[in-house]
Amino acid sequence: MALPGFTQDEITAIALSLKVAAVAALASLPFGVAVAWLLARRRFPGKSLLDALVHLPLVLPPVVMGYALLVLFGQQGPAGRWLEDTFGISLAFRWTGAALACAVMGFPLMVRAIRLSIENVDRRLEQAAATLGAAPWRVFLTVTLPLAWPGLVAGAALGFAKALGEFGATITFVSAIPGETRTLSSAIYGLMQVPGGESGIWRLAAVALVISLGALLFSEWLVRRQRGGEEE
Repeated sequence: MALPGFTQDEITAIALSLKVAAVAALASLPFGVAVAWLLARRRFPGKSLLDALVHLPLVLPPVVMGYALLVLFGQQGPAGRWLEDTFGISLAFRWTGAALACAVMGFPLMVRAIRLSIENVDRRLEQAAATLGAAPWRVFLTVTLPLAWPGLVAGAALGFAKALGEFGATITFVSAIPGETRTLSSAIYGLMQVPGGESGIWRLAAVALVISLGALLFSEWLVRRQRGGEEE
């Protein structure tokens, strides 16, 4: 891939950021749907605690979340050691670790969008399908999910946008290794440390702005469409 005016390192950072953000959004989407459905449609002990835990990454410093991931999924961490011994998967200081960190940080935004979409689905339609003999899983797949699909796409778009701009958790968990974990955010931070890096900063910032703004506008358009409103 060649972009006029961009250095090879900048192009690599852009491509890596897009890959990390896409994997983070797509991999966390099934879990986001499941958690959003639980919070929107079920009552159970500890629901408030689960809701608080889901939104915890929004209020905790990203560095704290990155350090927690490093403790859990690092080579000496319990989850990291198990993944390494069982599947040969290493997340720390790998691009897959960056995707994990981005997924964790974007998960609350994804869940919130999907939850609101599910809550807007008319429960009478779900009840009618259940009355006709449909199992709960079939009601979800044939009634709830199709009606809530704009929220799913909007949640994925928000998760993607958040992942694209994530910095604190990723640099703490996977550092900023050129070609492996140096994303747009860490590349911009790196350019801030060298003389004459202003032009590169502006180029990368412009790319991040265009992609993130596009994802957010797309998400907002889907929400408006679901609510039956017209975009002004």
